[in-house]
Amino acid sequence: MLSRPNADEYFEYFGRYILLVPDGNLRDILRTQLAETVALLSGVTDEKAEKAYGAGKWTLKEAVLHMSDAERVFGYRMLRISRGDATPLPGFEQDEWVPHSCANDRALTNLVMEFATVRASTLALVDSISPAGWLRTGTASGHKISARALAYIAVGHERHHVKIFRERYLTAN
Repeated sequence: MLSRPNADEYFEYFGRYILLVPDGNLRDILRTQLAETVALLSGVTDEKAEKAYGAGKWTLKEAVLHMSDAERVFGYRMLRISRGDATPLPGFEQDEWVPHSCANDRALTNLVMEFATVRASTLALVDSISPAGWLRTGTASGHKISARALAYIAVGHERHHVKIFRERYLTAN
């Protein structure tokens, strides 16, 4: 079982995501999350998914694609760091990526399928990392981070957005 990362394994900002991860087997949590997220978004119409909950906010489609994009970045960082690559990894600017994503031109079902595929890739990577690999650290976005912190961040990041989906996008109004 992959243990929770120590506070010195990640930049303080990411603590907000790590705190959202429940205790338990991280691999099981990754799998359960996937099923829950797919179920939550099933049946949401494209019309509803193309609406933002406020001015300057992303649409639900954009937020779902952002989850896939971010998880890809977390996975790539996890791969590089767990395999002992010490090359500093750049950050990414989510607010610059979203306008170029064309998420609103796609069906929500396609975006959800993409997230499921990305999550399956994350699961395969998580299953491939050695115990020593989880403890390796590297630099991403100018800050020290461990491979296991990245796995926890991926879980917490998804939880963060699903909470927003429930509270802001999928309300009865």
